[in-house]
Amino acid sequence: MAEVVNMIDSEVFLAFSTYATIVVLKMMLMSPITAYFRFTRKAFANPEDTGLGKSAEEKKKMLRTDADVERARRCHQNDLENVLPFVLIGLLYSLTGPDLHSALLYFRVFVGSRFLHTVAYLAPLPQPSRALSWMVGMGVTFAMAYRVLTTALHL
Repeated sequence: MAEVVNMIDSEVFLAFSTYATIVVLKMMLMSPITAYFRFTRKAFANPEDTGLGKSAEEKKKMLRTDADVERARRCHQNDLENVLPFVLIGLLYSLTGPDLHSALLYFRVFVGSRFLHTVAYLAPLPQPSRALSWMVGMGVTFAMAYRVLTTALHL
């Protein structure tokens, strides 16, 4: 039990906590960004959200899809699909007692890849910028998962 407490008090775990918090906050900020696009483009998914419309006809026009809203929404969905596995696997990885420099590299590359992915998605930048940034982040998560599994198999 004392070994687990030492791992949690380690620099690796502190670094993981910091970078996981950064990437989770970035993911959370996608909600207000999507809302911003919904309000500025007047494109809502639900009738009750069209309160800004003055007439029934104006409210009906607000029930539509918009390319910018959908782009922000898909970017947020992609964050959910990638950040949550990173947080779970990164936590387990942190508890395997990895080298601090390796761990920092994994954490920083993942966070950087997610920020680049968001910029590439929202700007939009030409492909393969978004795909490459996604692949880098996914590669980091798989590399950490590999470390977790190989460590667990050697117990």
